[in-house]
Amino acid sequence: MFCEERLQKPAAKGTIGTIHRGGGRKQMQNSKILIIEDDADIREGVRILLESENYQVTEADNGSRGLELLTEDTDLVILDIMMPGMSGLRTCEEIRKRSNVPVLFLTAKSQESDKLIGLMAGGDDYLPKPFSYAELLGRVKALLRRYQVYRGKTEKQEEETDKYLELSGIRINEEFNEVYVNGEEKELSNIEYQMLLLMMKHPRKIFSAQNLYESIWNEPYFYTCNSTVMVHIRKLRVKIEKDPQKPEYIKTEWGKGYKFDAYGA
Repeated sequence: MFCEERLQKPAAKGTIGTIHRGGGRKQMQNSKILIIEDDADIREGVRILLESENYQVTEADNGSRGLELLTEDTDLVILDIMMPGMSGLRTCEEIRKRSNVPVLFLTAKSQESDKLIGLMAGGDDYLPKPFSYAELLGRVKALLRRYQVYRGKTEKQEEETDKYLELSGIRINEEFNEVYVNGEEKELSNIEYQMLLLMMKHPRKIFSAQNLYESIWNEPYFYTCNSTVMVHIRKLRVKIEKDPQKPEYIKTEWGKGYKFDAYGA
């Protein structure tokens, strides 16, 4: 499914041109990506790959420096988990205090529990080392595509103003991607926002984990993706429910999936 070559050291510049380039939108190709990785070889290899796709790349070799380089114009952060000093997990937690920018974790750990820890820290996706160029580029493009929709950067941006969706005390302003619960604004990540919006547009419809994953991540579903969906459901409940242990809005239908209960029944 992906190329066999694995990214451990940067390829020679003459071979980068052989990588397949997708025909993404112009604004996607101009996206600004911040790489935070202490391994200079991997950092250089990723930078060469992304610049060959016309992305604007900024580099940092540690978490503290990465936080200094993070701006409101950053569209994606590629973050190594295991770094000296401030770890990638801690760095991600600090990023989440100031931005909803998508975070793609790179890590030598591949256990499911490690992936869940990364997602709970605020990560949006997780790529074990070693990884192929094609796999990295696919994850990057998918995260950027979702984030551009979230921030209203797509070319087909709707011209409607003040477009609201409101059910059971939750109000979503679709133009500005704002969410209010009983009048209080809630800060959601782009994935949490899309998950809530999808379920509110179809109240009481049961979405399986596969339905949610393929609709929001826009990728094929594998059994391991179920835990990814569960983590984001849990994080969403923490932000919008009075008691996440006894949810009124996002209900679990055991053995089936999840639904938005429009009436809090």
